[in-house]
Amino acid sequence: MKHVLVLGGGFAGLESAIYLRRFGYQVTLVSNRDYLYLYPLSIWIPTGMTDFDRLCLPLGQLAAVHGFSLVVDRVVGIEAQRQQVELGATTLSYDYLVVAFGGDKVQHNGQEHFLSICGRPEESLALKQRLDALIAAGRGRIAVGFGGNPLDGTGVRGGPAFELLFNFDTFLRRRRLRDRFSLVFFASMPKPGIRLGEKAIGMVDQMLKHQGIEKRVGQKIRAFQADGIVFEDGSKLDSDLTMFIPAVTGKRLLKDSDLPLTEAGFVKINDHCQVAGFDNVFAVGDVARIEGPDWRAKQGHLAEVMARCAAYNIHAQEQGWEKRKGYEKHLSIMCVLDTGNGAAFVYRDDRRGAIVPMPIVGHWIKKAWGLYYKWSKLKRIPRIPGL
Repeated sequence: MKHVLVLGGGFAGLESAIYLRRFGYQVTLVSNRDYLYLYPLSIWIPTGMTDFDRLCLPLGQLAAVHGFSLVVDRVVGIEAQRQQVELGATTLSYDYLVVAFGGDKVQHNGQEHFLSICGRPEESLALKQRLDALIAAGRGRIAVGFGGNPLDGTGVRGGPAFELLFNFDTFLRRRRLRDRFSLVFFASMPKPGIRLGEKAIGMVDQMLKHQGIEKRVGQKIRAFQADGIVFEDGSKLDSDLTMFIPAVTGKRLLKDSDLPLTEAGFVKINDHCQVAGFDNVFAVGDVARIEGPDWRAKQGHLAEVMARCAAYNIHAQEQGWEKRKGYEKHLSIMCVLDTGNGAAFVYRDDRRGAIVPMPIVGHWIKKAWGLYYKWSKLKRIPRIPGL
């Protein structure tokens, strides 16, 4: 039985391990955490709408359910020519390798002065503590934004920033404190979120304006400070609490590997998720360079599509089949933009782009997705095709 080593315990890594096991391979999954963290639902932790532990799915439990082996350790280096991966405590060999451990974040001056909802999971708890302190003080100014990567625009994380802003707004209104707090959205690009389409981003702008959320865009960020953000033109946005989501960039440890990388540090793959120059190495999710239209973006659902394609293509190669599956035809942007008391469904592909308001019910749909994801991965309920 061939041994497949999967690096990464997020959406892409777990999906890869599950489908490779279905094809009958011996699978070892390596993760630097012993749990999968449900990042899409972390927007509710700062406002106390959910608990941190509810968003942590134990990988040991998933390993037992699906029959793969789990190693909790950090990846130190990859030598693909020698078919070896160096971990902090040991070195593992493989027949096939699936690289799925995501990317790093673009570095910013003064980044110790902001917290990120898409950073380390524990930062969501720190955001809650900071918000609680402002509530206790009775007033404050909260700035929420996201950044880009000039070398590769596919790793922008704008949705969670908008969601957190709207959830902060709902949270403060429910406590009749909204008039004591200023909420500000900021971004360096002139049209943040434009990859969603003009119509969709126009509606988001209307939502910001309707809720009295200020907007500061179009100026590059020079540095973050303890009390705000300084922009390239010398102006400053004062802030008592800054939440910022840096764009994704390539994994730094890969610079010393023998895998082919783009200028931004992402692994070069073809449509079948196979790494250029290697028959037995695949890369899926944020770690990989994705091809396609200018609006393309790295999201969780695409990471899972890529994982399933990689698993199938490994099996097809082993079986001698000619057919291969590709991820590019599945490219789309799809999310439920939660507001804490409702949501909007956002969709974009080559043919259309749309944003559909879903008052009240949209919020509960997103909550239901969280339960569905956990229960289906644990095989407590059957998986719905396409989800």
